[in-house]
Amino acid sequence: MTADDKITPSAAVRTTSAAYRPPRDNLWFARSRNYTVFVLRELTSVFVAWSIVFILMLIGAIFGGTLEEFAALAAQPWMIVINVVALAATAFHAITFLNLAPKATVVRLDGWRVPAWMIQGGNHSLWALISLVIAYFVLRSP
Repeated sequence: MTADDKITPSAAVRTTSAAYRPPRDNLWFARSRNYTVFVLRELTSVFVAWSIVFILMLIGAIFGGTLEEFAALAAQPWMIVINVVALAATAFHAITFLNLAPKATVVRLDGWRVPAWMIQGGNHSLWALISLVIAYFVLRSP
């Protein structure tokens, strides 16, 4: 056997037939409502991150003494549009996240499994209560 007769690994790969791989479907998530909601919830994480960055910018402006500059930036029409979209996306993200809680957590009291609607209702009620308390302190007149 000469050096030319040896089978190299790359030659072995070329001589074997490849397994059939069906073409990828880029809209696989659009085939089912549950998958679509899942993908949208994951995409809304970007807007949740923007909301956090915006709040950190506000805190930095308050402590840095540049609140007027921040207010001018926040009053720009494009910034208002981004923040309104971020608010809607964050609300969607929160609602779908809270609706998943009963599937991710099983709560038992003395062997009795707490129904999903009670867990969801408790989560949404607590969210509403905390939102009202924050709104009270933010919106009250000085």
